[in-house]
Amino acid sequence: MIAVLIALPSLMVAQGTQEASQIILLIAFVAGMLVFAEYSAQSPTIIEFRFAAPFNRIKFFGLALTVLILSSIARGAGNPGSLTLLLMDLGRALGASLDFPYSPVRQVLLLVPVHTSMELADFIAIAAGYSYTISLVMIVIFALLVRLLGWPVRRGAFNVWMNLPMFDPTRGGDVVQKLHREAGINISLGFVLPFLLPVAVALLDGIVEPASLLHPQRSIWVISAWAFLPATLVMRGIAMHRVAELITAKRRRVYAQAEDALQTV
Repeated sequence: MIAVLIALPSLMVAQGTQEASQIILLIAFVAGMLVFAEYSAQSPTIIEFRFAAPFNRIKFFGLALTVLILSSIARGAGNPGSLTLLLMDLGRALGASLDFPYSPVRQVLLLVPVHTSMELADFIAIAAGYSYTISLVMIVIFALLVRLLGWPVRRGAFNVWMNLPMFDPTRGGDVVQKLHREAGINISLGFVLPFLLPVAVALLDGIVEPASLLHPQRSIWVISAWAFLPATLVMRGIAMHRVAELITAKRRRVYAQAEDALQTV
């Protein structure tokens, strides 16, 4: 599924050189094999919350939905059908609702060069509206799962090492304080990055040419990443905060049991 997702814009939009398409297919194959190897191994190596569904599923389906919608719009831009027109109208409405002063979507639209064609500028606005809306929906769904359905312990015990293989609880003081600190950093970065990334591209004008990112296939991935990566940081921060709460609750139970045992003796 990861391999198909990476290759999807290249297969649907069908623009660019043959060499570029071959490189994308190679990247898709390698990424698919890496994810397959990770989920087939007994012990985790890189992917976090592997045994705490549906954390990674929400991220995958959110990104897949974004890429699929944008690829469908880019494919039918020349000769749009009824579905493409419906997606474009909905995207324009989402983009217009999020296009207010100092909003992340407004920052993206300000990067579009003046000489850009109306069709391409319209696609960028639609893509920004869809990407940012889906990223917000991802965060809301995961927050509801945490607060209302008790993620991640509703299906059994939660193993910190298996789900956070890159997290070292022995460094940086108390594990709960470290989790809260990392949660705050991730959530702060997640909310700030959609504003900072367009500003960074504007400041790097001359090194990174904004017009070079406006190729349909390239813009699909750039705009999807602009909204998706900050959303994953916010979700990771919420998850880390939840894990810290679970450890604190377990400590309280252990302390309470120890006090009861002492009173009994």
